[in-house]
Amino acid sequence: MKEWIGIDIGGTKIAVVCGNENGEILKKERIPTKKCAGWEEAVHYMVSAAGRLRSDRVQAVGISCGGPLDSQKGVILSPPNLPGWERVPLKSILEQELGLPVYLQNDADACALAEWRYGAGKGSSHMVFCTFGTGMGAGLIVNSRLYTGRNNGAGEIGHMRLASSGPAGFGKEGSFEGFCSGAGIAQTARTMALAAWQQGKSPAYCRTARELWDVDAKITAQAAKEGDETAAEVFARTGRSLGMGLAALMDVINPEVIVIGSIFVRCEKLLRPEMERAIQAECLPANRCPVVPAVLGEKLGDIAALSVAWNGCMQKD
Repeated sequence: MKEWIGIDIGGTKIAVVCGNENGEILKKERIPTKKCAGWEEAVHYMVSAAGRLRSDRVQAVGISCGGPLDSQKGVILSPPNLPGWERVPLKSILEQELGLPVYLQNDADACALAEWRYGAGKGSSHMVFCTFGTGMGAGLIVNSRLYTGRNNGAGEIGHMRLASSGPAGFGKEGSFEGFCSGAGIAQTARTMALAAWQQGKSPAYCRTARELWDVDAKITAQAAKEGDETAAEVFARTGRSLGMGLAALMDVINPEVIVIGSIFVRCEKLLRPEMERAIQAECLPANRCPVVPAVLGEKLGDIAALSVAWNGCMQKD
């Protein structure tokens, strides 16, 4: 059975795994990213770990990393969560050190491959994967292939404007990411807390001005689940915006299924009612499709990196 090395690079940790074509993780090592003093030390760790984990059956190396990056050249282009990683030619370095083909994709595209091959999108030919975490991005599977566009810019759905004003994401007020991301939910929750105070209400997630800047999506979600009215309305508004954005994707891309990770997995019950109403109102009936949570859970990053290697080998063949 064929095997691959997968490397999942994030601002918190770097994980190196060996896995097979069934999506099984055979061996794994990880290290906190902050333990590496710069990208050179991080690359040294990747090479060492891959050497310890690889077997004779390993065909290639796949890397999942937050953008921006150039997947065709295999260069990391200064991601905000990786300070100092300026134009790192990771593909060429690892190919030279490991003697294996190396493939690099941004994390949204990598996760799309994973959920399509092994998760909630398995069996589909046309699928959209939405991150809905710290930010909002997408990976697109079209005609059973990853679609990245002319210059790897496809899938930047967070930049879509949903309203003329509203919480900001991508530096744009009223954007999809502004409404539907961890940071966007926090912005909405703070705005609604201020309005609630003016009406004499005291939201459970933010009772005083001192707590205002501690508000985040997790705190607000917990309050909503416990019945707080203002917190529930935060997620209702977010759900409506999510539905509007997804309706646009359904009409433009016409997928069989949309898979959403992170916040949607944890807060589906809070988001789905208004999301579905917005989709019904905004999307052409023939283009509506199921919207489902990602199912790979904590394994998603590891399997995403392995899927990049699998996909690279498939495209090469």
